[in-house]
Amino acid sequence: MHDHPNDPALGPEDRATVTDRVALELTINGTDTRFTVEPRVLLVQLLREECGLTGTKIGCDTSSCGACTVLVDGHASKSCTLLASQVQGSTIETIEHLEQDGELHPMQRAFHEHHALQCGFCTPGMIMAAISLVRHSGELDANTIRTGLKGNVCRCTGYQKIVEAVLSVAPELERER
Repeated sequence: MHDHPNDPALGPEDRATVTDRVALELTINGTDTRFTVEPRVLLVQLLREECGLTGTKIGCDTSSCGACTVLVDGHASKSCTLLASQVQGSTIETIEHLEQDGELHPMQRAFHEHHALQCGFCTPGMIMAAISLVRHSGELDANTIRTGLKGNVCRCTGYQKIVEAVLSVAPELERER
């Protein structure tokens, strides 16, 4: 891959591709934002590098681990495989948006109370995926939660505490739908 528009290996048509930029308008964590980015910029890069929202993690770059999960228009999405330009006009929510006025979001509180985290690397993505699961699923049980979170990998907890945390808070979040 060639990164610099003056690279001698690039022909004239390639140089245009490298220097073209895409204008984006997004709502990120409740704030309307505008960006001009290269077409190849991933959503995770935009969030971390342009917005400073480093709660969204880069774990595998292949959508296998789920550490990069954010909500795009309310649905869990793996931001390491989405081009920023693909979410033009969307509403993005990251883990940083959950805490309000010094109060943890109920899902964050449940993860803490149920000891559903250890190293914490997967936790932001896991919480965002769990919120989406509760918002968009019917009645939840342990198997539904395990299936719904299967795209998010935790190498520390063994998942039981995560399932317990989601089960404990699901009725409260279901009332907010």
